[in-house]
Amino acid sequence: MGSGTYDFADPLVMMGPQESQLPSPFSHAAAMFSEAYGAPHTHTARAPGRVNLIGEHTDYNDLPVLPIAIQREVRLLIRRREDSLVRVRNVNPKYQPVEFEIGEAIPPSEEGSWANFLKAPAHEMLKLSAIRRGFDAVLVSDIPPAAGLSSSSAIVNAAGLALAHVNEVAWEPIPFATLMAEAEHFTGTRGGGMDQAISLAGRAGHAAQIRFKPLRMRHVAMPEDWRFIVADSGVKAEKSGAAQQKYNQRRSQCEEAFSIVAKDALSSGAAARKLSGYPDMIATMGQLGAMVAGESALRGDLLRRFRHVITEAGRVEAAAGHMLEANIDGFGMLMDASHGSLSVDYQVSTPELDELVAIARAGGAEGARLTGAGLGGCIVALAGAATVEGVMRSLMREYFASRGRMDRIDDHLFVAAPSSGASLVEG
Repeated sequence: MGSGTYDFADPLVMMGPQESQLPSPFSHAAAMFSEAYGAPHTHTARAPGRVNLIGEHTDYNDLPVLPIAIQREVRLLIRRREDSLVRVRNVNPKYQPVEFEIGEAIPPSEEGSWANFLKAPAHEMLKLSAIRRGFDAVLVSDIPPAAGLSSSSAIVNAAGLALAHVNEVAWEPIPFATLMAEAEHFTGTRGGGMDQAISLAGRAGHAAQIRFKPLRMRHVAMPEDWRFIVADSGVKAEKSGAAQQKYNQRRSQCEEAFSIVAKDALSSGAAARKLSGYPDMIATMGQLGAMVAGESALRGDLLRRFRHVITEAGRVEAAAGHMLEANIDGFGMLMDASHGSLSVDYQVSTPELDELVAIARAGGAEGARLTGAGLGGCIVALAGAATVEGVMRSLMREYFASRGRMDRIDDHLFVAAPSSGASLVEG
């Protein structure tokens, strides 16, 4: 659907799993494969993107998150090779073809190259299993890149599934998600394990409350009349590029803050033993006790980062309960509080994200927040079935139309459908 007149009679039809009336990016991938490699593909590895509903910058602190897998996905059309060569072409001409060999060492490409997301799973799987075969592939995706919807992790997951298939390596979603989370560190981003886990193990119609060390997941049914609207600010959040340094800096600050508070709590007697991480701190001292200890030991940015992490973990626990009870007001209030904390304490919002949140709330959303790492990308807004149309009208008119971004509006504004996790299928 391009610019022109829009029918909001059923926004879920307009912007749900069958959003666009324009040609699908998937439509010519098979023909491109045959033309590039002289034979048809045999299998497709698919991995969805995700929208994190609440729990931002908590996963790498081993604290819980509450995301959904979405209907937007990466597909990797593949055909096994008998040698160790991996060759991948991208339907999007912006991305140059990638070629590398699976050998004793797989050197990274230049910083910011999309090739590193293809190399990452091969690099990690070489440590644990005797993979030796490569594949030919065409990659196609309808996940907006650098929008905070985890397009990069979806590529890692799809490439990992392709390697597992052609090398006859068995995989299970949760252990494989742990492996792929480690793999993505190859790209230079020190992320947590949320993106890989929800992309591999999401369930249709459900959010997932994910915990870490060990990785485990509880699926939470989403109320039928809830709608999560995704709106892309248009500000790129390249975790493999300019945003990577700030993202990694936040993680380092969280680690430093924990170390200071844990040491102070032990010396003051607030903790009877050495604490092993944020979950141990909260379990031992309680959220309030941890906050009191943090206020005593920290100042400036370290206090702000610590405060966000502790309070955000509490919001995740409360939000999962509100979803189970279908308490849309309570869930929305937590989303608003999360965005405020991400903006003020974690300092990862932008003027555009703040504007989208304000428009969504004024348009009738129950709550709204940035989703993903921030520093650009998308917001997610919660609305009921009766109010989703008004929220989307407000976002379209007051943000997208005013910026001349109505072309391919379905790429920038849609209702996220909680979807199933990754798979590998014939054809």
